[in-house]
Amino acid sequence: MTFFTIILTICIVLIGLSTVLALIRFFIGPTLADRLSALDLIAAYLIAMMVVYILFTDKLIFFDVALVFSLVAFWGALSFAYYLINRISK
Repeated sequence: MTFFTIILTICIVLIGLSTVLALIRFFIGPTLADRLSALDLIAAYLIAMMVVYILFTDKLIFFDVALVFSLVAFWGALSFAYYLINRISK
């Protein structure tokens, strides 16, 4: 095992732990805005986990998957923010 694979394994563990903490915030969050920000954070962690997996396995095809997933997560966050703004203003 090389030093690089040890670092990548530590990154996977830390990203997984952070995802679990964001899931806890998602389920406990008192307001809808807290839950939506936690959902956006979970999407960012999943993208980071995909990128670390790409570095771990050298399969560059998954980079396209991570890129498309990041675009979908971005548009999802924008649509939820639009919903929150329109719900509050009415």
